[in-house]
Parts: sequence; structure tokens; C-alpha cells
Amino acid sequence: MKFLIDNIFLVALAAVSGLMLLLPTLRNGKRGGAVTPAEATQMVNQRQAVFVDVRPPAEFAEGRIAQSRNVPDAEIEQKAAALPKNKPLVLVCMNGKASAKTVEKFRKQGFAEVTSLAGGIAGWVQAGLPIAKG
Repeated sequence: MKFLIDNIFLVALAAVSGLMLLLPTLRNGKRGGAVTPAEATQMVNQRQAVFVDVRPPAEFAEGRIAQSRNVPDAEIEQKAAALPKNKPLVLVCMNGKASAKTVEKFRKQGFAEVTSLAGGIAGWVQAGLPIAKG
């Protein structure tokens, strides 16, 4: 106990550092867990995951991940039935925030394994990965 009292600043620094390291993990857990572009690519290659772009059609046409399917957020209830429920879904938006919020909508439609792409299409491009247009 004497050590803790004598070194209160070190103990506080260690506690704050630990919390800062844990915070991103806690945030991802609340959003359904976002995956990096590299992790998403592995999911597609190893587990046949499907990219689902939740942006409006005009934004989707400006630049998208090849092979992704466009299911705008406003049309999930109508278009989700056309997606495979036996494969993981990776939701994509512009910066990763909207898709993270949309994960729960897909789960309510019966999709068990849904995640969002961290950083969205902007993160994909920043990672140096290709996009398709049109």
C-alpha cells in the first residue's frame, strides 16, 4: 500500500495508459466490430465475404469496391433479402461511421455475421486498394 501512495502519479499514468489502449476495442465492440481493409480482404478471400455499400447510388457510382453490392441505408428492408445470409457481410460507407451504425439493421434482418469497414471507402483508398467507377 505504501508503494501506491508513494507512486500515485505513476499508478495514475499506468491506469490512464491502459484505458487509452482499451478504449478503441470497447468502441469497436459497441459498433459490431469494424475491420481494416486488409482484414476485409482476407474475409473475402478466405470466407467469401460480401461487400455491401450502404451509400446512395450516386456516391456508389463515383467510386466503389469492385464486386460490392449497393444497398442504400434507406432501402435495407427492401433489398436485404437479395443478399446471402450464409456469408459474412462487410458494410461500406464513405468514412466508416454510417456503416457502423447500420450493422444492427442488417442483424435485425437475420444476418448473423455483419461488420463495417473501418474508415469506409476513404480508408480503402488510403490503404492503396483499388476502386471501380460506374
